[in-house]
Amino acid sequence: NQAHAYAGAGADQDVLADGRAPNIAIVSAYNDMLSAHAPYKDYPDRIKAAARAMGATAQVAGGVPAMCDGVTQGFTGMEMSLFSRDVIALASGVALSHNCYDAALYLGICDKIVPGLVMAAATFGHVPGIFVPAGPMTTGIGNEEKAVVRKKFAAGEVDRRALMDSEMKAYHGPGTCTFYGTANTNQMLMEFMGLHLPGASFVNPGTPLRDALTDEAARRAVAITGLGNEYTPLAQVLDEKTFVNGLVGLMATGGSTNLVLHLPAMARAAGIELTLEDFADISKAVPLMARVYPNGLADVNHFHAAGGLGYMIGELLDGGYLHDDTTTVVGKGLAAYTREPKIGPDGLTWAEEPRESLNDKILRPPSDPFQATGGLVQLRGNLGAAVIKVSAVAPERHVIEAPVRVFATQEAVKAAFKAGEFTADVVVVVRFQGPRANGMPELHALTPTLSVLQDRGHK
Repeated sequence: NQAHAYAGAGADQDVLADGRAPNIAIVSAYNDMLSAHAPYKDYPDRIKAAARAMGATAQVAGGVPAMCDGVTQGFTGMEMSLFSRDVIALASGVALSHNCYDAALYLGICDKIVPGLVMAAATFGHVPGIFVPAGPMTTGIGNEEKAVVRKKFAAGEVDRRALMDSEMKAYHGPGTCTFYGTANTNQMLMEFMGLHLPGASFVNPGTPLRDALTDEAARRAVAITGLGNEYTPLAQVLDEKTFVNGLVGLMATGGSTNLVLHLPAMARAAGIELTLEDFADISKAVPLMARVYPNGLADVNHFHAAGGLGYMIGELLDGGYLHDDTTTVVGKGLAAYTREPKIGPDGLTWAEEPRESLNDKILRPPSDPFQATGGLVQLRGNLGAAVIKVSAVAPERHVIEAPVRVFATQEAVKAAFKAGEFTADVVVVVRFQGPRANGMPELHALTPTLSVLQDRGHK
């Protein structure tokens, strides 16, 4: 059986056949269609070299699909999005099912990819694992400037060429989109949950620090296998306290509502049940410390420069909001995640930085938050239950009373808008959008239309 697995390993064959050195699985979401995942192209060779330097080996165990909601939104491909999470979990499980590996490195970033990878990692909880990010692209044009052009296009005031020019200035290079959507919320979670190396989330691709962190992830994966003295199976990392820490991070940063879908699935794979009530209870207890677009003007690069996750984790630990005794991929305790990675004469090190926000319009301490409670709120009414990212909603729009317009498709909403049918406050309901109907696509394509209506003074 093992000969099949090692036959294509080239120079690593002898070490693999000997069976005495750690062998690291690489599960990658690489494709060169997504800016966030394109940097992963060269990661396997880099990881293999770092493993060899430790006397170990690494193999690409398998690849998983990685789709982008930003590409498919507004089109039928978006109906595959939520389903893709479970395909990713299954594909990762297939990769690990060969039982050839002493640890795994999970390469993924965006919306459904990280949750799917976590589900697989939890299912194979006896295998140590580290999540390896690629970082955000450098800052392009501001999100507000981009939104203005989108709204002008929706209103017919500019043509497609102007829209495309604006979009390409916003999404201009390798790395994650820089707004604080689901992809970057995933990266925050991996740090709060101790699955990344400390400070790894928001280092830009193609930088010496990014490369050094990738090398160190491989070295650390070798160190935490059962063949050494620091065996750290992911089952020990993914416990109840770790998921609570993830929820605290979600609320304190005003993260994506999509994690209300994903965190319960991730937890369930680890044998833990999370409910909407858990989200609501933690949101009530955790202050909102960050303002990053869409609930502010800053992007994740500005957030990182202002102090970022290291500052937030330190402040939340001091305030008693986080469990400080969780197991992480670098050892016991979350305090290691308050330090900042740096490259010096001796290579990669982690330094204690002065704990301060360098921009109080982006980051504030729990004692002086942007709001006293977290970014997500649970809603209940006679039609059912929902969750809303209230941190991104202007206070004057927290209560809306208006007639309802019911539509069967988002295309019908756009048609009504173009026909001039929206002339007052309105509640727009688009039916048939749940997971049982068509995979629960996000209706981002309606954002410019509804934003134009709000700019006209309608709620």
